[in-house]
Amino acid sequence: MKEQNETEKSTKEFSEDCHKLLSSVSDALYAIGGKWKLMIIIAMARGNNRFTELQRMVNGISARVLSSELKELEMNGFIVKKVSVGYPVTIEYQLLPYSETLQEVVGALSRWGVQHREKIKNDMSKEGSSKP
Repeated sequence: MKEQNETEKSTKEFSEDCHKLLSSVSDALYAIGGKWKLMIIIAMARGNNRFTELQRMVNGISARVLSSELKELEMNGFIVKKVSVGYPVTIEYQLLPYSETLQEVVGALSRWGVQHREKIKNDMSKEGSSKP
């Protein structure tokens, strides 16, 4: 009986750990997930702070999607929108210090992306060379 209780307890702890992990990953993906958010942050970290600069640097993003992503990044505390009064009115986006917390994530994703691209290239070249 004691063994069954310990098994149930460890299963429950495993389930709770799994739930916590899934929940935290879900929160992270909500804040930075999708095709564009990290790419926008990376472009901004490289000095692209105006809407047209960002649209030019982030290949394939439409103006409507960029606008929406910028609003979400602002809502999640990664960037701030600065409007300068004058003629003409200029709008710039600036990274907030909180965006620096993503450096480790971006580095890991970049390393994994290089590794994955190499794997796919190698797999494709093996397929090509093994054909009669």
